[in-house]
Amino acid sequence: SKPLTNKAIQGEYPPGSTYKIITALAGLQEGVITPNSTHFCMGEMRFGRRNFRCWKRGGHGQMNVKQAITQSCDVFFYQTGLKLGVDRLAWYAKAFGLGAPTGIGLDHERGGLIPTADWKKKRKGVSWQSGETLSIAIGQGFNLVTPLQLAMMISSVANGGKLFKPTLVLPDDDGSGNAGEHASKVLVGRIPVSQAHLDVVREGLWEVVNGARGTARSIRVEGIDISGKTGTSQVFTRRSENAHKEEDMADHLRSHAWFVAYAPSENPIIAVSVLVEHGAHGSTAAAPIAQQVITTYLSGMTNQVVQETPSQG
Repeated sequence: SKPLTNKAIQGEYPPGSTYKIITALAGLQEGVITPNSTHFCMGEMRFGRRNFRCWKRGGHGQMNVKQAITQSCDVFFYQTGLKLGVDRLAWYAKAFGLGAPTGIGLDHERGGLIPTADWKKKRKGVSWQSGETLSIAIGQGFNLVTPLQLAMMISSVANGGKLFKPTLVLPDDDGSGNAGEHASKVLVGRIPVSQAHLDVVREGLWEVVNGARGTARSIRVEGIDISGKTGTSQVFTRRSENAHKEEDMADHLRSHAWFVAYAPSENPIIAVSVLVEHGAHGSTAAAPIAQQVITTYLSGMTNQVVQETPSQG
């Protein structure tokens, strides 16, 4: 309902399960989980006087971090986030560029919000509650990001941990679009996690699309390895057992749909962040769009190489 807003840099949304990438890397780097440690998901986690549900009502069973990324198990990340605490989670999120403008150079860019215990005390006048950390760990709660920030995040995971300032590029005079190859790259940071831990998370992201139980397996493409993470961020709380399904809710109450991805999985050359406002599910609304963007881009590059290769005749 705000068509003049540049949503890519001014729209601020909960990141949903795309944030589990950060929770996983923070947990691995801080040693609160290992690649082999597991949590059991029975479909919910009791904390205090409340049941924190997993999106899969029947539960996922025993999960390690790679499986939890692949199947987007909420309970695994509740447990991991609780061990980390809000402030350590925030430190890693900010290292990925979240919570601050990217510096792309467009007017009125927003910075989003990555909460800390101190922020809540100053802003709300009350102390942080441990139960709030569970919501933060799966990308809900006070978390707010822009689509461009998530593009930076997934790009840094794809390239091995380098955080680059986004750059606007125009096509060359001949319309070929080659100007992107000559754009200056400004390194603004490095992700403070080891390559071994990045490799574990990247394996999970590959399984999201290519694994038998991946949440985005429906967008698998023959000949192109895509890695990514689905996300569904609620805008309306549904605690009742008889809560309506997303499809039955009014459009403005449906969750936002996310998908962040890169391709090819080995030696990636494109990273994509897709948000569909009130799209309900990242797997069905956002992931197919990312698939089309990626396949179109890569097929265009292939055609360009063919056209530029001299004839051998």
